[in-house]
Amino acid sequence: MASYKVEICGVNTAKLPILKEEEKDALFARIKQGDTAARETYIKGNLRLVLSVIKRFSGNHENVDDLFQIGCIGLIKSIDNFDPTIGVKFSTYAVPMIIGEIRRYLRDNNSIRVSRSLRDTAYKAIHTKEILSKTENKEPTLDEIAAESGISKEDIVFALDAIQSPLSLYDPVYTDGGDTLYVMDQISDKKNREENWIEELSLNDALDRLNERENYILKLRFFEGKTQMEVADEIHISQAQVSRLEKSALKSIRHYLSL
Repeated sequence: MASYKVEICGVNTAKLPILKEEEKDALFARIKQGDTAARETYIKGNLRLVLSVIKRFSGNHENVDDLFQIGCIGLIKSIDNFDPTIGVKFSTYAVPMIIGEIRRYLRDNNSIRVSRSLRDTAYKAIHTKEILSKTENKEPTLDEIAAESGISKEDIVFALDAIQSPLSLYDPVYTDGGDTLYVMDQISDKKNREENWIEELSLNDALDRLNERENYILKLRFFEGKTQMEVADEIHISQAQVSRLEKSALKSIRHYLSL
């Protein structure tokens, strides 16, 4: 996701109002009476909550304006459903709803389609984790989430993994004023390691030292996978001659590579 702008969706985030608790209480009382102006003031006074939430999704490479708008929908739903008599701060109630709204948006707009049942399992586990985190004041273990949700640990891990957004090999991982470190820089490439690359160069060099017929026979046999009989038919010599030339060529290559 792009770095945060001063203006998002036409809203100057640097000038967002901050409401005091007594102002919130007074505004909410008016909202319950149907005062639309109070409702709009209350929404604007809590937009910083939306900003704080969308920072958590900075790794999703989604448009900031889109996430902000979706977060505002979650904020509005929170205002419409919040009951101030339960003794919980509005922000405590609103943040999980804003997060949930954004997660649903990311889930439904994911380019990799995940089954509904798998998504439901994942979000039930996430919801359980959030509840346990609040009630226990600590990060719940996988065992605790499984026990509370009634979902097996294996299913939770599989479902959570399925809803993760894919990474690009060119996604930046770290930068500190110098060269940027990308995901691909942290992935081991066993197939194209330096020693394999050097071996391939050496083998190509050894093949080039063979005469034209020997080189051609080895390419037909080991690069195209043809039998000695097929090679014999193609170059119009006997199978015994192909075998003899092949053994001689391989001996030459082994000798060259051992130097």
